[in-house]
Amino acid sequence: MKLTSTHLQDNTLFSLKGKLIEPIGINRENQTHINTKQQTALDRIEALDGRLEQHFHNKIKLQPALTRQLVSFQANKPRATYRWYKYKEAFSASLVEILLSKYGIRSGKALDPFAGSGTALFAASDTGIDADGIELLPVGQQIILARKCLEREFTKNDFATLKRWGTERPWLQSKIKIPLSKLRITDGAYPKQTLELIEQYMGAWQGENNRIQPVLRFALLCVLESISFTRKDGQYLRWDYRSGRRQGTKPFNKGDIINFNKAICAKINEICHDLDAGKEPNDLFSSKFLQGAIRLFCGSCLDIMPTLPEDMYDAVMTSPPYCNRYDYTRTYALELALLGTEEDELSRLRQEMLSCTVENRAKDLLKINPRWTNAIAAADSQELLQAILCYLEEEKAEGRLNNNGIPRMIRGYFYEMACVIYECARVMKPNAPLFMVNDNVRYAGVSISVDMILSNIAEKLGFNVENILVLPNGKGNSSQQMGRHGRDPLRKCVYVWRKI
Repeated sequence: MKLTSTHLQDNTLFSLKGKLIEPIGINRENQTHINTKQQTALDRIEALDGRLEQHFHNKIKLQPALTRQLVSFQANKPRATYRWYKYKEAFSASLVEILLSKYGIRSGKALDPFAGSGTALFAASDTGIDADGIELLPVGQQIILARKCLEREFTKNDFATLKRWGTERPWLQSKIKIPLSKLRITDGAYPKQTLELIEQYMGAWQGENNRIQPVLRFALLCVLESISFTRKDGQYLRWDYRSGRRQGTKPFNKGDIINFNKAICAKINEICHDLDAGKEPNDLFSSKFLQGAIRLFCGSCLDIMPTLPEDMYDAVMTSPPYCNRYDYTRTYALELALLGTEEDELSRLRQEMLSCTVENRAKDLLKINPRWTNAIAAADSQELLQAILCYLEEEKAEGRLNNNGIPRMIRGYFYEMACVIYECARVMKPNAPLFMVNDNVRYAGVSISVDMILSNIAEKLGFNVENILVLPNGKGNSSQQMGRHGRDPLRKCVYVWRKI
């Protein structure tokens, strides 16, 4: 069934203590070996969480139409152009369309501070809205720029050349090889013959123009995982036993490792098919100027947003990295190596990312922008956040955390997000809506209500919280925490804030 904006109804209040979701605090049936000091801290966290729940009691609403498929890449799989690269952290174009329609955003300019693969940019642009995006990782930048080139800059001759690459395989005759960059975490990622073909393919595209080359590179980015010994698996790359790398106690078999020629030809042909589908031959590129403009800023949103003018955007639609320890520089290491990222650059990218991994060092936010005093004060005064940070620091001191970087990561995440929220309020027009997809998380047995904490900070920085729209099925514990804390689900939400 195709979803429309009418499927998002706001008449169902969501009870945290109802049958759908268990209480936020500790699962007391699974609680073991908790001393009095810990229990006092946990009781305080639960009380503060309950108080915040009461504050937002008429804002938190269950939305059955917000399926996990809709707020993830899954709904993009059958959609032409959006399916080219499987960016697993993306939300769907359908979600963007529904929210823009429901909240009446039909023109103007939108912003995505964490643009990723550009779903929000292209979906907004397809409705006639100009869209700006900010993206730090080179893989996201390349996806956006290549797709923009394909849809808006390609000529008929370029299209014919791309088709020829999918049928004639010119790299097989190439005598030029471009060595593929290696990182420590990607060394040995491909079968020997596959690596040779990749380097021949890269050598062969040197003879093409500056529109064809990025598209051929993009097609290669799309197939790297399928032709390698690796699979993206949460926080890291998982290695097939055939690579010769030892990882864990049980050998991992990823299944078929696709032949390079088969994989790259299929991807090029898919791209050509999607560009050509449903259009007359003479009309292939006739509609590209009817779309809204797309502009990409390459870098960290903490650096770029302060340079943007005030009161500029009619909407913000984004999904920041979750506070879940996922390291995108590792999961996208194959792509980063292909794009020439060196070891020192990889480390720099990891530190410039929003603090969402235990390896992130604390950022000097006031050095980045002295105007963020109000944002930092908003995080300082958020009682639930401060109680959680105190509890985690105590757990660290007592040696009960599985990684001592967790308190620093969580502190960094919320303080940096406070600065992002401050900048969003500054650059948005009055009454403009902000939509954010995010997950709640759990560490050391404490469920962290990311949705309510960030929404409370947003209230202090110039937003009215209209709704926290909750998916009907919560996300369960990680396998590491299942034994101690049971299956208490965590909310996944879409926040709807409006600039005052």
